[in-house]
Amino acid sequence: MTAPQEPRPGWDESGALTALRDLVSTGARVNHVVARRAGISDTELVTLEHLSREQIGPAEVARRLEVSTAAATGIVDRLVSRGHVERRPHAADRRRTELVLTDSGRREVVSHLLPMFVSLDRLDRGFTDEERAVVERYLKGAVEAFEQVLEG
Repeated sequence: MTAPQEPRPGWDESGALTALRDLVSTGARVNHVVARRAGISDTELVTLEHLSREQIGPAEVARRLEVSTAAATGIVDRLVSRGHVERRPHAADRRRTELVLTDSGRREVVSHLLPMFVSLDRLDRGFTDEERAVVERYLKGAVEAFEQVLEG
């Protein structure tokens, strides 16, 4: 039997905080499981997710993943060899390279995550505009709290 936890000053483990902690924990596991199912590494999956939002170069991949440029080059090389990413000359600066997510790369991410996206969309549609605004405010505040740790 586990001893009851002592209350912490200034900390109230509300149902919302418990649910948020569970969401973060489950979300961290999702990336690992999806990467394993897709036959790629966790860092390769995160790179595909970044590229699904915007075109960035190898140096930016290194910065976002907090890895060396050599490690980022290896990640990109593996994604290129699988046909998930293409290297292209930067439109404005030909000395730079942009990474472009291919249809194959997009399918790799979406095919594993689509059931989750559908469920989340269904959940979202079940809220009123007012409820959705409260949820959005809470989640944006949670992101700000997480960013404090990242900046720390």
